[in-house]
Amino acid sequence: MKQSLEQEYKQAKRKSAKPMLWVSMISMTMMFAGLTSAYVVSRKRNDWVSFDLPNAFYISTVLIILSSITFILAKYFIKKDNRQLTTVLLLSTLLLGLGFIYYQLEGFKELFNAGLVFAGAESTVKSSFIYGITLAHLAHIAAGIIVLLVVLVNHFNKKYSSKDSLGLELGAIFWHFVDILWIYLFLFFYFIR
Repeated sequence: MKQSLEQEYKQAKRKSAKPMLWVSMISMTMMFAGLTSAYVVSRKRNDWVSFDLPNAFYISTVLIILSSITFILAKYFIKKDNRQLTTVLLLSTLLLGLGFIYYQLEGFKELFNAGLVFAGAESTVKSSFIYGITLAHLAHIAAGIIVLLVVLVNHFNKKYSSKDSLGLELGAIFWHFVDILWIYLFLFFYFIR
């Protein structure tokens, strides 16, 4: 009886996990759609100042793309039960994610050194938007790092295999989501000045 209840619980969890993740990602997408819409509307203001994106944002974009590739490969190799290569790829994803955060912070330094601040008398509407939207994305990347750490712990505890990799798959979906979200924001800031 107890075994039967556990099986039913696991099946229910499997069925609901991905739809719940998709619902949360849709709500996050709506938030960023609202922020970027406000950015577009604010461009019409007289005090709008145009400037180039920090070079560090370009580097962070490359790192986040590479991190998605390593996560895709980790998912591929867990399906082949290659635990060693999966470990290397998951750790690479983590390091690339941390590199992304580092270069985002370097980008903030570049903005600050150029006299573009988040708030206060010297701030501009555009710089405030870039800081605010990028910081909101960094919060989601921090959540992605936590998810990745949970995936790593579960991987080290041998919870994933070719037969059961749901947790790793969910982590990958979220990671790719925040990666795609950054690429969208980067291209948005690059083309809509």
